[in-house]
Amino acid sequence: MPLEIAQRVDAKGLSCPMPIVKTAQAVKLMVSGQLMEVLATDAGSTKDFAAWCKTTGNELVESSVEGGVYRFVLRRK
Repeated sequence: MPLEIAQRVDAKGLSCPMPIVKTAQAVKLMVSGQLMEVLATDAGSTKDFAAWCKTTGNELVESSVEGGVYRFVLRRK
């Protein structure tokens, strides 16, 4: 069953901390329980998103990388 993505953030080509900054701005527009998909090309974003989720309480549902593009699915707390 495909995930119901409510919000998408394209952070490809942006370096730290911009993918997190854009995600933090977008998550404010979402309601609790909604899913967001983030695409990034910054190799550091894997640990950045893990740390951001831990500090904000949002859930990292899925994380993958394909062809140098990192994909994260986050659930709004």
